[in-house]
Amino acid sequence: MKQPAENRTAIVTGASSGIGRAICEQLLQDHWQVVGLARDFAKSHQCQHDSFIAHSLDLGQLDDLPRQLDEIADKHEQIDALICCAGMGRFGHLEQFSYTQIRELVDLNFTSQVFVVRAFLPRMKRRGAGDIVIIGSEAALRGSRKGTLYCASKFALRGFVQALREESSAAGIRVCLINPGMVQTAFFDELDFAPGRDSDQHLLPGDVAAAVSQVLHARQGTVIDEINLSPQKHVIEFRPHAKKEGDADENRQ
Repeated sequence: MKQPAENRTAIVTGASSGIGRAICEQLLQDHWQVVGLARDFAKSHQCQHDSFIAHSLDLGQLDDLPRQLDEIADKHEQIDALICCAGMGRFGHLEQFSYTQIRELVDLNFTSQVFVVRAFLPRMKRRGAGDIVIIGSEAALRGSRKGTLYCASKFALRGFVQALREESSAAGIRVCLINPGMVQTAFFDELDFAPGRDSDQHLLPGDVAAAVSQVLHARQGTVIDEINLSPQKHVIEFRPHAKKEGDADENRQ
């Protein structure tokens, strides 16, 4: 029998800003216990909520990540949902990226997500129930100019989720991928492009959070495999961006 929401606990990565913060707020509103993972919670007001626990860690630092995740998993053994939102946007022609930048993007957008799932999945399987929701991107559906590495990292996530779903269903674990289009967040602050300003030209973080809530509250025995969430109109605004010639555009949330 499914537990009442107030007795359920979710882990959310990228919890301090943007989509991750909106998901935390939605879950708290739905009376979940929320454990947030992010680099910096200084500006996150949800930390003041009695049902929110913050753990500061940098998902891009892979060498330290297994130990840190195991410690968190030991503190929160009963996890009902795992929502992975952390990520980096880095855009440009392939030759604009240093080898270090290539490694950093793939480490954060793909490998760290696998590490997070690896840390909590065995406990969820032992309990015989749980939801894993990965926030991907429309970039997982088709390649785009200057998106060589970003698209590759999101394509990899999509393949990971599809295979993980097949591996985990017999253990009672539901796995879903949500691919948002362009969401109006600080993600675009340091980039030279952004979604259109009209309300039908971008998504809001709350739109993605509402989709996550729908997935988590679906009837037991059903699985929402994948959601492609888009604004009604696909409009991109380009703007001058102060960066060195030859550098790629970058942002992280």
